Amino acid sequence: MYSRFAGSGGYLPARVMTNTELESMVQTSDEWIRSRTGISQRHIAAKGETTCDLAEKAARNAIENAAINTSDIDLIVLATTTADWVFPSTACLLQERLDIHGCPAFDVQAVCAGFVYAVDIADKFIRTGAAKCALVVGAETFSRIIDWTDRDTCVLFGDGAGAMILRASEKPGLHVSNLHADGKYKDLLCVPSGISTNYQDVLNAQAYTTMKGSEVFKWAVNQMGAVVQETLGDHGMTPDDIDWLVPHQANIRIINAAAKKFGIPMDKVIVTVERHGNTSAASIPLAFDEAVRDGRIKPGHKVAMMGFGGGFTWGSSLMTV
Repeated sequence: MYSRFAGSGGYLPARVMTNTELESMVQTSDEWIRSRTGISQRHIAAKGETTCDLAEKAARNAIENAAINTSDIDLIVLATTTADWVFPSTACLLQERLDIHGCPAFDVQAVCAGFVYAVDIADKFIRTGAAKCALVVGAETFSRIIDWTDRDTCVLFGDGAGAMILRASEKPGLHVSNLHADGKYKDLLCVPSGISTNYQDVLNAQAYTTMKGSEVFKWAVNQMGAVVQETLGDHGMTPDDIDWLVPHQANIRIINAAAKKFGIPMDKVIVTVERHGNTSAASIPLAFDEAVRDGRIKPGHKVAMMGFGGGFTWGSSLMTV
């Protein structure tokens, strides 16, 4: 038994924050942001709009796209760094919204690699017969953990949600995934506050993302290409054998450099970072859904996904759509 793609969905908050707006908030410019990140705008959740709100809209779009009923879903895996509550999980909150009862529902915390982690977990549930129809979601309100006076981080991130339906099939779909983590890099990209550490920052709404950009860039370029090579090698394939690469949308320079190192032309890479910014765990499913809906990704295409995030966490998956 295999897990196979059945449908996708995405959602972006209505509010768009342009680089011009950022110029009035922090010492930067549209030219500076575009030249270093490739980003021209990002979507920001409205006051009171939660991660679960975004996840629900993306999930309903995926359910409609897959032409299934919510009653068909017997597993919910939700990747997020910005959960609505300490507990229960945002997956449980989403489960209630969708009027689904009894099936496993849980969050995955692997930051920007979270969706790849979540897809691999759902795949293993399906392959072992523990589930037949999984809803996999990546959703973030990352703007809530951004210091809008820090030019190094505030220009990068945005909010959004993407979702995918995986169903059991006798026909191969998700072929292989490779997941990795190394906590020794924790200080390069992190929010060093939480419930049991620096809790006062949380109380004062000052639990912010910190990043050592140049070090993250060097590491990401090397590892993003390498992990896809690993995944393709495990399936006896080369970059020429895939139709599309859907990378984590962190920064256009990272995407360009990783694609070059990987040996795949940019016209086979799905890029949304210019309009979405870095939406963390939502970036891969949002980009994937956009390419499905505009007709670039078609049934039978071989698609590689790759992501990396704070931790560091990183991974990739290979599927036939």
